Amino acid sequence: MTHDTGPGPRLLALWDHLGLQAAHVATQMAGDIAGVARSAPERLGGVVLCVPARLDPAPFASVAARTMLIAGEFGLTATVTAQAEARLPGASRHVLTGYDAPGWADVVADRTGDILGILSSLPPLPAVHLPPGTGTHAGISYTIQGEGPPLVLLPFFLAPSQWEPAVPALAERFTVIVLGGRHLGGVAALEDRASGTSYRALARTLWDTMAIGPSDTVLDVGCGSGALDRLLAQRLTDGRIVATDLNRFLLREARPLAEAESLGDRIAFQEANAERLPFADGAFDAAFTVTVLEECDADQALRELYRVVKPGGRVGVIVRSIDLPQWWNLDLPPDLKRKVETPPQSVGSRGVADASLYPRMWQAGFHAVRCFPSLVTFDNPDGPIWRYREDHVLSQLSGAETAIWREATRAARESGLLFMANPMHCAVGTKPQGDVDAHAA
Repeated sequence: MTHDTGPGPRLLALWDHLGLQAAHVATQMAGDIAGVARSAPERLGGVVLCVPARLDPAPFASVAARTMLIAGEFGLTATVTAQAEARLPGASRHVLTGYDAPGWADVVADRTGDILGILSSLPPLPAVHLPPGTGTHAGISYTIQGEGPPLVLLPFFLAPSQWEPAVPALAERFTVIVLGGRHLGGVAALEDRASGTSYRALARTLWDTMAIGPSDTVLDVGCGSGALDRLLAQRLTDGRIVATDLNRFLLREARPLAEAESLGDRIAFQEANAERLPFADGAFDAAFTVTVLEECDADQALRELYRVVKPGGRVGVIVRSIDLPQWWNLDLPPDLKRKVETPPQSVGSRGVADASLYPRMWQAGFHAVRCFPSLVTFDNPDGPIWRYREDHVLSQLSGAETAIWREATRAARESGLLFMANPMHCAVGTKPQGDVDAHAA
């Protein structure tokens, strides 16, 4: 069996624990199941890659004939799946007409009927009989309901509803096994990202620039898995963090992660929309948000952040950069190097992922705005955040370019110099004291 450092061994251990010889699998994050497709394709009945924004098709070559690609009609998923279909003979591609599906799309809630129709066409597989309930094995949590052929649903990246809108109908046809935990989906990527040395250093720089005190009450807007909140809690003595997210699934996953580090009483998790924060004016000493304003009405979110901090309070913002090159420390031909230096151009119609963040801070009323574009590095090629970023690159390359890429990454890994650097835009602003004109320069 091929060595697999991703979640593949955990998934196969779960298959064995549940007595599954083979199962249908549906996921958005292709990297989560790529190891199983590569090393144990016989354990996969049908494979459904549901609106993947990043996809390396190579691991799915041996299961191409039973792979279904679901794509929006527009955006990254349309391009990514069309390119993958060309490299996966026998795979079928299903387009959600009139739909765009960015990485944070709540696709199952938005197009429930379409998704159910596509999943109903999975190839035949023997039924299994598993008792309904929940459990955990090999670090993966699972919930079982229904009867029929096994259908394993892996987490989406950021979809708030995940698979929930479709599960009742699917359970009438399948034994539905919904997975979660820190080793899969968006939670795994967010946890891995926050474990990076330079990423943690960037967060600390943000908080230092915000001058967060040990007794401050701090708001995090878009907390994800709560990884940064757990890091911030270590520098607060009697302060408190209110960690919010619109994504109910991520909040459910974040709470036990905080409790596992005995931080459940230091961090309060709460559902909230960045554009309509459910807090009184001036409720917090400080507030911050990291890689969230790309996905919402950024100007409205900035106004809300301004509103909920006290006069003199500080707000810190970090967004991804689509206007600066990303850097892979690889020996690549110039044409290929130029191709992979462009970051994923994924940003909402009212979001911000470029240097316009800086004037937007002033326009929202903040004073003393400090701006510091930064690079964060990732150097764990076996981790989920690396796989997610590399899958974006590989989805764009031809077969010949892929071979060059893989040889370059092999050489860099052997030399101990395999890493990439990702650009971010960062800013900290202060809400003026008293009656000072908030929009004065």
